[in-house]
Amino acid sequence: MYRYKITFAYDGTNFSGFQIQPHKRTVEQVLKNAVNKIAKHPDPAISVIGSGRTDAGVHALNQVAHFDIPYHLSNDSMRKALNSILPLDILVKKAEEVTPDFHARYSAHRKTYRYRVDQGEFVNPFKRNYTAHFKYPLDLAKMKEAAKDFIGEHDFTSFVASGSQAKSNFRTVEKISIYRDEHDNEVIFEFTGNGFLYNQIRIMVAFLLEVGSNQRPVSDVKRVLAAKDRTQARMTAPASGLYLVSVDYGK
Repeated sequence: MYRYKITFAYDGTNFSGFQIQPHKRTVEQVLKNAVNKIAKHPDPAISVIGSGRTDAGVHALNQVAHFDIPYHLSNDSMRKALNSILPLDILVKKAEEVTPDFHARYSAHRKTYRYRVDQGEFVNPFKRNYTAHFKYPLDLAKMKEAAKDFIGEHDFTSFVASGSQAKSNFRTVEKISIYRDEHDNEVIFEFTGNGFLYNQIRIMVAFLLEVGSNQRPVSDVKRVLAAKDRTQARMTAPASGLYLVSVDYGK
Protein backbone atom coordinates (compact mmCIF):
# COMPACT_ATOMS: atom_id res chain seq x y z
CA MET A 1 0.00 0.00 0.00
CA TYR A 2 1.14 3.53 -0.76
CA ARG A 3 0.16 6.47 1.44
CA TYR A 4 -0.60 9.84 -0.13
CA LYS A 5 -1.12 13.21 1.49
CA ILE A 6 -3.29 15.64 -0.44
CA THR A 7 -3.72 19.37 0.08
CA PHE A 8 -6.97 20.64 -1.37
CA ALA A 9 -9.39 23.56 -1.47
CA TYR A 10 -13.16 23.49 -1.51
CA ASP A 11 -16.14 25.77 -1.66
CA GLY A 12 -18.28 24.59 1.24
CA THR A 13 -21.51 26.17 0.02
CA ASN A 14 -23.07 22.99 -1.37
CA PHE A 15 -21.55 20.54 1.11
CA SER A 16 -23.08 19.33 4.37
CA GLY A 17 -19.68 19.65 6.01
CA PHE A 18 -16.58 17.47 5.73
CA GLN A 19 -17.56 14.30 7.62
CA ILE A 20 -19.53 11.54 5.89
CA GLN A 21 -23.24 11.61 6.78
CA PRO A 22 -25.99 9.35 5.46
CA HIS A 23 -27.81 10.68 2.40
CA LYS A 24 -25.86 13.97 2.40
CA ARG A 25 -23.21 15.41 0.09
CA THR A 26 -20.00 15.79 2.08
CA VAL A 27 -16.39 16.56 1.20
CA GLU A 28 -15.15 13.28 2.69
CA GLN A 29 -17.63 11.21 0.69
CA VAL A 30 -16.83 12.95 -2.60
CA LEU A 31 -13.08 12.48 -2.04
CA LYS A 32 -13.60 8.85 -1.03
CA ASN A 33 -15.56 8.16 -4.20
CA ALA A 34 -12.77 9.65 -6.34
CA VAL A 35 -9.97 7.74 -4.59
CA ASN A 36 -11.83 4.44 -4.85
CA LYS A 37 -12.52 5.04 -8.53
CA ILE A 38 -8.79 5.53 -9.14
CA ALA A 39 -8.11 2.33 -7.15
CA LYS A 40 -10.68 0.46 -9.26
CA HIS A 41 -13.18 0.05 -6.41
CA PRO A 42 -11.32 -2.31 -4.02
CA ASP A 43 -13.07 -4.28 -1.30
CA PRO A 44 -12.98 -3.06 1.42
CA ALA A 45 -13.25 0.51 0.21
CA ILE A 46 -10.40 2.95 0.85
CA SER A 47 -11.02 5.57 3.54
CA VAL A 48 -9.91 9.19 3.32
CA ILE A 49 -8.73 10.68 6.62
CA GLY A 50 -8.97 14.46 6.97
CA SER A 51 -7.02 16.76 9.27
CA GLY A 52 -10.31 17.71 10.90
CA ARG A 53 -13.97 18.39 10.28
CA THR A 54 -15.55 21.53 8.92
CA ASP A 55 -19.24 22.31 9.19
CA ALA A 56 -21.78 22.80 6.43
CA GLY A 57 -21.02 25.98 4.53
CA VAL A 58 -17.43 26.33 5.80
CA HIS A 59 -14.72 26.67 3.14
CA ALA A 60 -11.10 25.51 2.95
CA LEU A 61 -8.11 26.99 1.17
CA ASN A 62 -5.65 24.29 2.22
CA GLN A 63 -7.33 21.32 3.87
CA VAL A 64 -5.25 18.14 4.24
CA ALA A 65 -6.13 14.44 4.07
CA HIS A 66 -4.39 11.13 3.57
CA PHE A 67 -5.29 7.72 2.15
CA ASP A 68 -3.65 4.38 1.39
CA ILE A 69 -3.93 3.01 -2.13
CA PRO A 70 -2.62 -0.24 -3.67
CA TYR A 71 -1.35 1.43 -6.85
CA HIS A 72 1.65 3.71 -7.16
CA LEU A 73 1.33 6.97 -9.08
CA SER A 74 3.70 9.90 -9.28
CA ASN A 75 2.66 12.86 -7.17
CA ASP A 76 1.60 14.88 -10.18
CA SER A 77 -0.26 11.96 -11.75
CA MET A 78 -2.21 11.48 -8.52
CA ARG A 79 -3.11 15.18 -8.41
CA LYS A 80 -4.26 15.16 -12.02
CA ALA A 81 -6.16 11.90 -11.67
CA LEU A 82 -8.14 13.16 -8.69
CA ASN A 83 -8.92 16.53 -10.29
CA SER A 84 -10.18 14.80 -13.44
CA ILE A 85 -12.83 13.04 -11.32
CA LEU A 86 -13.69 15.57 -8.61
CA PRO A 87 -16.50 18.13 -9.02
CA LEU A 88 -15.65 21.77 -9.64
CA ASP A 89 -16.12 22.80 -6.00
CA ILE A 90 -13.07 20.76 -4.89
CA LEU A 91 -9.52 21.22 -6.18
CA VAL A 92 -6.52 19.10 -5.21
CA LYS A 93 -3.62 21.55 -5.13
CA LYS A 94 -0.90 19.07 -4.22
CA ALA A 95 -0.45 15.31 -3.82
CA GLU A 96 2.56 13.82 -2.05
CA GLU A 97 3.59 10.26 -1.32
CA VAL A 98 4.39 10.12 2.40
CA THR A 99 5.69 7.59 4.90
CA PRO A 100 3.21 5.21 6.59
CA ASP A 101 3.54 7.03 9.92
CA PHE A 102 2.09 10.28 8.54
CA HIS A 103 -1.45 10.96 9.75
CA ALA A 104 -3.43 13.95 8.47
CA ARG A 105 -5.10 14.47 11.83
CA TYR A 106 -2.68 13.26 14.48
CA SER A 107 0.51 14.60 12.85
CA ALA A 108 -0.88 18.16 12.69
CA HIS A 109 0.65 20.71 15.08
CA ARG A 110 -1.46 23.79 14.45
CA LYS A 111 -4.18 25.19 12.23
CA THR A 112 -4.99 28.65 10.96
CA TYR A 113 -8.51 29.84 10.14
CA ARG A 114 -9.72 33.06 8.56
CA TYR A 115 -13.11 34.69 9.07
CA ARG A 116 -14.43 37.37 6.68
CA VAL A 117 -17.07 39.92 7.68
CA ASP A 118 -18.56 42.12 4.97
CA GLN A 119 -19.50 45.61 6.20
CA GLY A 120 -21.65 46.74 3.28
CA GLU A 121 -24.95 48.43 4.02
CA PHE A 122 -26.84 45.50 2.48
CA VAL A 123 -25.95 41.87 1.79
CA ASN A 124 -23.91 41.56 -1.40
CA PRO A 125 -25.43 38.71 -3.47
CA PHE A 126 -21.95 37.76 -4.70
CA LYS A 127 -20.56 37.56 -1.17
CA ARG A 128 -23.46 36.01 0.71
CA ASN A 129 -22.01 32.47 0.56
CA TYR A 130 -18.45 33.59 1.34
CA THR A 131 -18.69 36.18 4.11
CA ALA A 132 -20.76 37.07 7.12
CA HIS A 133 -22.55 40.42 7.00
CA PHE A 134 -22.35 43.02 9.78
CA LYS A 135 -23.24 46.57 8.71
CA TYR A 136 -22.73 48.33 12.03
CA PRO A 137 -19.54 50.30 12.83
CA LEU A 138 -16.78 48.26 14.47
CA ASP A 139 -14.04 49.50 16.77
CA LEU A 140 -11.05 47.37 15.74
CA ALA A 141 -8.91 48.64 18.61
CA LYS A 142 -11.42 47.29 21.16
CA MET A 143 -11.68 43.94 19.38
CA LYS A 144 -7.89 43.59 19.24
CA GLU A 145 -7.61 44.39 22.93
CA ALA A 146 -10.33 41.88 23.85
CA ALA A 147 -8.80 39.19 21.59
CA LYS A 148 -5.60 39.24 23.67
CA ASP A 149 -7.48 37.48 26.46
CA PHE A 150 -8.11 34.48 24.18
CA ILE A 151 -4.36 33.97 23.67
CA GLY A 152 -2.80 31.04 25.55
CA GLU A 153 -4.22 27.80 26.92
CA HIS A 154 -7.74 28.10 28.27
CA ASP A 155 -10.82 26.04 29.05
CA PHE A 156 -13.09 27.18 26.18
CA THR A 157 -16.28 25.60 27.54
CA SER A 158 -18.11 28.93 27.14
CA PHE A 159 -17.10 29.01 23.47
CA VAL A 160 -18.00 25.52 22.28
CA ALA A 161 -21.36 24.56 20.79
CA SER A 162 -23.49 21.78 22.19
CA GLY A 163 -22.87 18.54 20.34
CA SER A 164 -19.09 18.69 20.71
CA GLN A 165 -17.50 15.27 21.12
CA ALA A 166 -14.17 16.59 22.41
CA LYS A 167 -12.80 14.87 25.51
CA SER A 168 -11.37 18.16 26.76
CA ASN A 169 -12.33 21.78 26.17
CA PHE A 170 -8.78 23.02 26.79
CA ARG A 171 -7.15 24.50 23.68
CA THR A 172 -4.20 26.79 23.02
CA VAL A 173 -4.71 29.85 20.84
CA GLU A 174 -1.33 31.08 19.62
CA LYS A 175 -2.25 34.14 17.59
CA ILE A 176 -5.24 36.28 16.62
CA SER A 177 -5.05 38.99 13.95
CA ILE A 178 -7.85 41.45 13.17
CA TYR A 179 -7.58 43.92 10.31
CA ARG A 180 -9.68 45.83 7.82
CA ASP A 181 -9.62 45.16 4.09
CA GLU A 182 -10.48 48.60 2.77
CA HIS A 183 -10.74 47.48 -0.84
CA ASP A 184 -13.44 44.88 -0.16
CA ASN A 185 -14.95 46.69 2.83
CA GLU A 186 -14.38 43.67 5.07
CA VAL A 187 -13.05 43.01 8.55
CA ILE A 188 -10.81 39.94 8.63
CA PHE A 189 -10.11 37.74 11.65
CA GLU A 190 -7.32 35.14 11.64
CA PHE A 191 -6.85 32.52 14.37
CA THR A 192 -3.91 30.14 14.84
CA GLY A 193 -3.92 27.42 17.46
CA ASN A 194 -3.22 23.79 18.22
CA GLY A 195 -6.83 22.93 17.49
CA PHE A 196 -10.31 24.38 17.79
CA LEU A 197 -13.53 23.06 19.28
CA TYR A 198 -16.91 22.68 17.58
CA ASN A 199 -17.96 26.17 16.40
CA GLN A 200 -15.32 27.75 18.65
CA ILE A 201 -14.04 30.25 16.10
CA ARG A 202 -17.52 31.26 14.97
CA ILE A 203 -18.55 31.87 18.59
CA MET A 204 -15.38 33.87 19.31
CA VAL A 205 -15.96 36.00 16.19
CA ALA A 206 -19.56 36.73 17.19
CA PHE A 207 -18.33 37.65 20.68
CA LEU A 208 -15.68 40.03 19.31
CA LEU A 209 -18.24 41.63 16.99
CA GLU A 210 -20.32 42.40 20.08
CA VAL A 211 -17.26 43.97 21.70
CA GLY A 212 -16.48 45.97 18.55
CA SER A 213 -20.05 47.30 18.33
CA ASN A 214 -20.10 48.29 22.02
CA GLN A 215 -22.54 45.57 23.07
CA ARG A 216 -19.96 44.13 25.49
CA PRO A 217 -17.05 45.58 27.46
CA VAL A 218 -13.52 44.79 26.32
CA SER A 219 -12.88 42.96 29.60
CA ASP A 220 -15.74 40.47 29.06
CA VAL A 221 -13.59 37.71 27.55
CA LYS A 222 -11.97 36.93 30.91
CA ARG A 223 -15.32 36.84 32.70
CA VAL A 224 -16.96 34.53 30.16
CA LEU A 225 -13.97 32.19 29.97
CA ALA A 226 -14.06 31.85 33.76
CA ALA A 227 -17.82 31.22 33.75
CA LYS A 228 -17.49 28.00 31.67
CA ASP A 229 -21.07 28.57 30.56
CA ARG A 230 -22.03 28.51 26.87
CA THR A 231 -25.06 30.74 27.45
CA GLN A 232 -22.71 33.58 28.41
CA ALA A 233 -21.39 33.84 24.83
CA ARG A 234 -24.81 33.53 23.17
CA MET A 235 -24.21 34.11 19.46
CA THR A 236 -22.54 32.07 16.68
CA ALA A 237 -21.32 33.77 13.50
CA PRO A 238 -22.50 32.22 10.18
CA ALA A 239 -20.53 29.36 8.61
CA SER A 240 -20.22 31.22 5.30
CA GLY A 241 -17.45 33.51 6.54
CA LEU A 242 -15.11 30.79 7.79
CA TYR A 243 -12.12 29.37 5.90
CA LEU A 244 -9.51 26.79 6.90
CA VAL A 245 -6.35 28.52 5.71
CA SER A 246 -3.61 26.02 6.56
CA VAL A 247 -2.62 22.95 8.55
CA ASP A 248 0.95 22.97 9.87
CA TYR A 249 2.92 19.73 10.18
CA GLY A 250 6.22 21.37 11.18
CA LYS A 251 8.19 20.27 14.20
